Amino acid sequence: MSEAALAWPAPLQHIDWHQPWLAPYAAQGQPCAQAVLRGVPVWQALSQLLPPCAPGDPEPPTFVDHADLPAGQAYEAYIYQTRRVPTRCGAHDFFNGLMWLNWPCTKAALNQRQWQAIEAAGGVGHTRGTTRDALTLLDENGGILLAHPAIWDALRHRQWHTALVELRPLWAQAQLFIIGHALLEQLLLYPRKSLTAHLWLPTPPVQDWAAQAVVQAQPSVSPVGGPLDLAQLDAVLAQALLQDDFGQGDGLEACAPSKPFTPLPVMGTPGWCADNAYAAFYDDPQVFRVLRAHQNPPQRVAPIDKH
Repeated sequence: MSEAALAWPAPLQHIDWHQPWLAPYAAQGQPCAQAVLRGVPVWQALSQLLPPCAPGDPEPPTFVDHADLPAGQAYEAYIYQTRRVPTRCGAHDFFNGLMWLNWPCTKAALNQRQWQAIEAAGGVGHTRGTTRDALTLLDENGGILLAHPAIWDALRHRQWHTALVELRPLWAQAQLFIIGHALLEQLLLYPRKSLTAHLWLPTPPVQDWAAQAVVQAQPSVSPVGGPLDLAQLDAVLAQALLQDDFGQGDGLEACAPSKPFTPLPVMGTPGWCADNAYAAFYDDPQVFRVLRAHQNPPQRVAPIDKH
């Protein structure tokens, strides 16, 4: 796709909201995209979709022109302190806004953790630090996978054929949600086989709750999102985020000890592309990489209360 063809908001003209990574967000995404195509700034189009605030609930964040962000003010700190999300007109902030609309508690928890890390460091500094780095990776490229423990175990060990070919029938009761707005942007503008989600590995309490919720919602659910109550899942994930230590000092893989995430090239997700119906799709070591020698799979150590 040429750079000219990507001029904003042209990519929204042919966006397919039936794609499995977009389907969970179609209810707000379609009217928002239509408004942007009519010339409405992204921040205004998103603001028009904000739900009314129920009595006693905290006010949801509002979307504002990115020019409202004061010079020198940290983006995350500004959001936390003002409940205003500076928004540019482009695919990146378009999808960031959709994540705020669909995962308000999770995004707020991410923002709170970012602000706390900035405060603890005495400011933004030259580097993010381990905690902020992990939070940013989840925010930009994260995914939430609700799946059978056998699938999770195989993915953690990067046993791709086991996870995605041999265990394929178990994916009928699995759901993958892309929550990283940068990953959604790439899927729209530059779709390719190597695009990878960093899956936040739930601790057993969250995993048990999620697996039960999926089965109760629809026994034969496809892995594209659907009837699962996202508001309930959002609340569970937000609480987990506020308690997670992101693996600091827990002996995770040496290349990224503070990131307890499991990689998944998203086009390998069963049902997400026609080519992966063939086992040979996964015989690509540049995309489906194995663990290196002496590299440990991600582990979860912090208990998380599902209530």
